[in-house]
Amino acid sequence: MPQPPLSLSLQFARFDGVAAHRAALPRHKVLRWVRAALGGDVQAAEITVRIVDADEGRQLNRDFRGKDYATNVLTFDYSGAPVVAADLVLCAPVVAREAAELGKPLAEHYAHLLVHGTLHAQGWDHETSEADAEAMEAQEAAILAALGQPNPYQ
Repeated sequence: MPQPPLSLSLQFARFDGVAAHRAALPRHKVLRWVRAALGGDVQAAEITVRIVDADEGRQLNRDFRGKDYATNVLTFDYSGAPVVAADLVLCAPVVAREAAELGKPLAEHYAHLLVHGTLHAQGWDHETSEADAEAMEAQEAAILAALGQPNPYQ
């Protein structure tokens, strides 16, 4: 089955240490990770991935979620299947800190968070119930396994 068309914009804010994040996120890998997370009912997708510093991450989380801290990934979904349109904003310092705490390579953690954010863009939600959280985690693990990545929840 052919894959749906995916328009991807990959953006990096200016911040100290951005080179390490650019190295962990080559465009071809980001395309592969996002595309793998698109469901079978998606006919096309337009996704912007933006890597930001802690200040921008905190401001966006505060302004849009009412939470005054930088979080790892924010998903702004504008339309769901069949044509998915979304912005995924990842906070580089948070992602780097989490990867180090988990003992994971930075790219591996980014892969997980991009899959996670792409699922959110399609309506998946882990905050609605324990059953929804388990279903989303299982979906993430299956997608990552297909990409040759380990289960992030083990």
